Amino acid sequence: MVTIYDLAKKTGFSSTTVSKALNNYSDVSEKTKKKILEAAAEMGYLPNAHAQSLSTKKSWTIGVMFAEDNEVGMKHPFFNAIIESFRKFVEREGYDLIFASRNLRKRDTSYLEHFLYRGVDGIVVICSDPHDPQVQEMINSHLPIVVIDMTDQNCSVVYSDNIEGGRLAVNYFHSLGHDRIAHISGDPGIDAGAQRIKGFKKAMKELNLPIREEFMVNGGFFSIKEGREAMNKLLSLEEKPTAVFVSGDHMAIGAMEAIKEKGLRVPEDISIIGYDDIEMAAYVSPKLTTVKQDTDRIGEAAGQLLVSQMDQKKKLLTKEVIPVELIIRESCTSIKKEKNV
Repeated sequence: MVTIYDLAKKTGFSSTTVSKALNNYSDVSEKTKKKILEAAAEMGYLPNAHAQSLSTKKSWTIGVMFAEDNEVGMKHPFFNAIIESFRKFVEREGYDLIFASRNLRKRDTSYLEHFLYRGVDGIVVICSDPHDPQVQEMINSHLPIVVIDMTDQNCSVVYSDNIEGGRLAVNYFHSLGHDRIAHISGDPGIDAGAQRIKGFKKAMKELNLPIREEFMVNGGFFSIKEGREAMNKLLSLEEKPTAVFVSGDHMAIGAMEAIKEKGLRVPEDISIIGYDDIEMAAYVSPKLTTVKQDTDRIGEAAGQLLVSQMDQKKKLLTKEVIPVELIIRESCTSIKKEKNV
């Protein structure tokens, strides 16, 4: 397969210049475009998507990149809900989606190279590692891009108010009389995990509650298995927490399983709050109290930002923070009730 990098090597231009020439950007001279297009034709590079792009200046496609490991990605209901909302919005605007597969790495093809080859008009990145070099390559490219669930990137970002979500959880526990409050976090290397940790610590400090190192457990990448393992660490402590804020509903379900396996009860022995408000949260027993992310607003906001950039053919640095809310169900109870039983 002839790639953009092959054309760059042959013509002596950068891959970014080659891509702009193929997509008819105005900031590339006609002389440069001519040389690149001649080389592309000679090497048999131009697929249908690029042929269409040269005449319409659009391929009407959007590249989608997401994390797939540890139940993040297509298997996770949070991702599904966001991509469904995003898809509905951009399809109304006339766009189709092209998903990047992890198999690209096995073929030594980067996500950006794949999307440039397919001639996409823009990219959306969802639930991915902000430190991944390939993610950063896309963020720093010339293509219009929106990143969901990351903060402080060199592009447009859309994310939930995760700091406020952590505060809501701690404040609710405190209103029920809890002061031995633990946190099973998402991996702090991921923005969502780091921001929820900040919210947890901020609320604890505001309420003058102790932040105990042994009560802070890294739950990893938001899976049920990791939630169970993290909860078992808390249950092994001599003095156990009476309440646990868990950074994802899948992890919270795993945590509740661990509690039940030890012969304890939720919420009578340990209260639990999750994060996301996935559909399953309302059907587990007890029904899970959780911080709800508005996936409809997240997906639509990301779609609006990306379409605006694609229409203008330029990147925008915009930040959109979506509010969260606490959904109270059955997995929390007052510490005073426990003491009176």
